[in-house]
Amino acid sequence: MSEKTSLNYSYYPGCSLHASAGEYDQSTKELFKTLNIGLTEVPDWFCCGATPAHNVDELLSLSLCAKNLELAEKVEGDLAVACAACFSRLKTTQHVLLENDVKRKQVEKAIDAPVKLDGKVKHLLDILARDLGLERLAASVKKPLAGLKVACYYGCLLTRPTDVPNLDCTEAPTIMEKVMESVGAETVAWTHRLECCGANFTLSRPGVVIQLTNAILESAKTAGADCIMVGCPLCHGNLDIRQKEIEGVFSTSYNLPVFYLTQLVGIAAGLSADKLGLDAMIVSPARLLKEKGLM
Repeated sequence: MSEKTSLNYSYYPGCSLHASAGEYDQSTKELFKTLNIGLTEVPDWFCCGATPAHNVDELLSLSLCAKNLELAEKVEGDLAVACAACFSRLKTTQHVLLENDVKRKQVEKAIDAPVKLDGKVKHLLDILARDLGLERLAASVKKPLAGLKVACYYGCLLTRPTDVPNLDCTEAPTIMEKVMESVGAETVAWTHRLECCGANFTLSRPGVVIQLTNAILESAKTAGADCIMVGCPLCHGNLDIRQKEIEGVFSTSYNLPVFYLTQLVGIAAGLSADKLGLDAMIVSPARLLKEKGLM
């Protein structure tokens, strides 16, 4: 895309994107650079507390997010967030503290600063679909994802609870599908796109995670999907990293590559596999992408 978009954001990557989900961070930066969207990482950001902090100490959880929101004010633009869990915690903090003056004052004392609650927190999907816009996104396509059947997986946190994320319709969202269809992919209708993958139980109850994740993979496969697209590193970890383990437990074969949304949009925008971190995927997408003429 040669047209300047005049879109600039502060950027909160969160812990996962600087560790196990490095390819999500990499593909986000490369894609936004290609789309002429500015990203400036929030200085001195730290963990938002997702996923366990709010179950242990609410004040700590709210304070962690409030301080990150304050730090984001030092950078131009709305706050761009890639991780669904980080997005949920930051939006929840804004919602709770706007509704509860007592908790807001407690948090302000904890962080020794006024709470910043007027800044907009946006998931990458919102930026691509609404700020940039689907028409301009479609115009950036160099390699349409024609023939690729994608199961768009929202999981628990992108649209719920009601009135907190405000990303899309709580029970019948379409923003992922619109983004994918604008870059040429075909999206499938399937039953488990809003179901929980069990990320909170990854370490404490892995058996539960295996059952939940198997149901998601089975639903996507039954619907005829070639791959799954996610906007959350926690969901990605369960669906991609655990897939071979799940196949062994249930004596089945899914072989469904699990892409981050920025990886699939990045492919359509003409970015190379190395810039999108495709080699970091446990279930390799190489064969699928070659079959579809996309690699």
